[in-house]
Amino acid sequence: MQQNNMFLKRFLLLLLCASFSVTACKKEKKAIKQTEVAFKKEGELTIFKSDSTSVRLNIEIADTEYETQTGLMYRNSMAETQAMLFIFEDEQPRSFYMKNTSIPLDIIFIDANKTIVSFQKNAKPFDERSLPSNVPAKYVLEVNAGLVDRWNLKVGNTINYSK
Repeated sequence: MQQNNMFLKRFLLLLLCASFSVTACKKEKKAIKQTEVAFKKEGELTIFKSDSTSVRLNIEIADTEYETQTGLMYRNSMAETQAMLFIFEDEQPRSFYMKNTSIPLDIIFIDANKTIVSFQKNAKPFDERSLPSNVPAKYVLEVNAGLVDRWNLKVGNTINYSK
């Protein structure tokens, strides 16, 4: 009888330990809330159009490796008068993608002479497909999707910016 009692106690203790370890090992799902990155005006940019009109924008500048890799990721919106200007050290074919970017964008590729050389219009949020310049570019300007058409921008228009 005492042996059965001892067996029962050991069995219950083992059952309790097994139950505790399963519960202790259970992974809780934690929701990580991404802090939205706010626009930080670092300069002004003007696009000069062939019809002698212009478009003025407040710009945030991406000129470090981290900034150019991150771009407009983790942002929920951008005002129509805001843009991000990517400045690279050299002029070469560029390719962008929309990973972790929730804002639909028009991407404007600009050569070393500050002349617009190509566009990628209506880049879709979170799309990781390559969006190439197809020609060498030193600068890349990202604006809200649809603005290239609304402003009637063309290859050959020029830009100027100041910090």
